[in-house]
Amino acid sequence: MSVLIGKDPELALVHGWGLGSAVWQPLLVSLSRSCRVHPVDLPGYGQSPASDADFTETARSLIDALPDSVILCGWSLGAMLAMRAALLAPQRVAGLVLVGASASFVQRGNWQQAQAPELLDSFSENIRQQPEQTLQRFVGLLNQGDEQARALGRTLRAGLRAGRLPDPETLRRGLDWLRDLDLRLLLPKIATPSLLIHGDQDTLNPLAAAKSMAKAMPNARLEVFAGAAHAPFLADPDRFVALLDDFCHARTAS
Repeated sequence: MSVLIGKDPELALVHGWGLGSAVWQPLLVSLSRSCRVHPVDLPGYGQSPASDADFTETARSLIDALPDSVILCGWSLGAMLAMRAALLAPQRVAGLVLVGASASFVQRGNWQQAQAPELLDSFSENIRQQPEQTLQRFVGLLNQGDEQARALGRTLRAGLRAGRLPDPETLRRGLDWLRDLDLRLLLPKIATPSLLIHGDQDTLNPLAAAKSMAKAMPNARLEVFAGAAHAPFLADPDRFVALLDDFCHARTAS
């Protein structure tokens, strides 16, 4: 984990599957003007060593490595880890920002605002043999439907080429988590003040999933980015930074 020195409050940025902390790079200077920013590399990403820890252990390690009264901003799989960390140590988490989040990535029973399991199966089959090509395909999927899809795709693919790719085992473990995790029953227990940020064109975690989460969580509000897909923080970085600035300082004032 690296720290970009800024001022209080403490803000940790937790990336999602396949893309490390470099995904936040375009926002770091703006965010550091009003927050002390901690861009987190999950195990196996960036310079962080790989780990065989399970999901809950990883969430525990995440919060243990951060300062008290931290605001956790998680994207996609990172949002699921942030939610779990807030339940494990609620006294240490001042706020949650959940970006492109879902309580369950795959469809289950009456939860159809999600992906068919076959999508993850296809990624798992390809990840060992062609990890880079599989990640390139993922970048295309997460930008599908975004008004700036081509530009965002170029930015994210350049980031993939510039950094160290996660090893296939790290990627496979993340896919297993996405397949197995179902956090729906935990949502009413998350009393931490929460801001959900979601693109209305998100096809990976559809907007309906975020709306369901916002209703189930006792202290949450939802902000929707029109024309954005799964990466609203890149589609409209100015609005995203302004929302985080207001939310983080509201948590400090309270």
